[in-house]
Amino acid sequence: MGLEKALGLLSKCCICYYKVASNVKFGRKLQIYGVPVIRSPRGRVVIGDGVQLISSSWRASAAALASRVRLRTLRESARIEIGDGVGINGGSVTARSGLIRIGKNTMIGPDCLIMDSDFHIPWPPESRYYYPGEEVDADVLIGAYVWLGARCIILKGVTIGDNSIIAAGSIVVGNIPENCLAAGVPAVVKRKLGE
Repeated sequence: MGLEKALGLLSKCCICYYKVASNVKFGRKLQIYGVPVIRSPRGRVVIGDGVQLISSSWRASAAALASRVRLRTLRESARIEIGDGVGINGGSVTARSGLIRIGKNTMIGPDCLIMDSDFHIPWPPESRYYYPGEEVDADVLIGAYVWLGARCIILKGVTIGDNSIIAAGSIVVGNIPENCLAAGVPAVVKRKLGE
C-alpha cells in the first residue's frame, strides 16, 4: 500500500501523523478496527500484508480490550517487523533500540505486552531515574504461527519458536522452543505439541 493511501486510511481511524507515518511501511489489505496508536518518529515499523490491528472490543472475539494496539519505536536503531497475516488484539509492542520481529500468521491475544527493554537500569536504584541502560536492550523474535494468549508479557531478549503457544497471563523471560505449549510466571515448557 502506498504512503498516500495508507495515510488516507489512517487519518480516519488511527492516531498517526505524517512525520510518524513516513517511518511506517504498510502492507496490502491492512485491516484496522478501532483506533490504534502508531508512533515511530525514529526507527521503523514494517507491517505485512493482511495484518489485523484490533483496538475495538466490538471486534475482539474473546474478551474486552483494556487498551488499543500501540506500536512504538523510540530510537533510530529501533525496528518493529510484523509478518503477513498477524492479528494483534489491543496491547503494546515497543522497541526502544532493537528489533522486535513477529512472524507470519501469529495471533496475539487481548492486551499482550512485548518490549525489547527494561527502560530503566535496574541497579543501583539511585540510577533508575536518569540512566536508561540501553546497552542491555535485546531483540525479541517471535516465530511464525505462534499464539500468544491474553495478557502475556514478552520481555527483552526472548525468542519464541514457530508454532508455539504461550498460555494466557504468562510472562516470558527466556527462550521457548518451537512446537510447544509454555505457561506460567516465568513461562516454562509444559509439553510438546503435535506428538
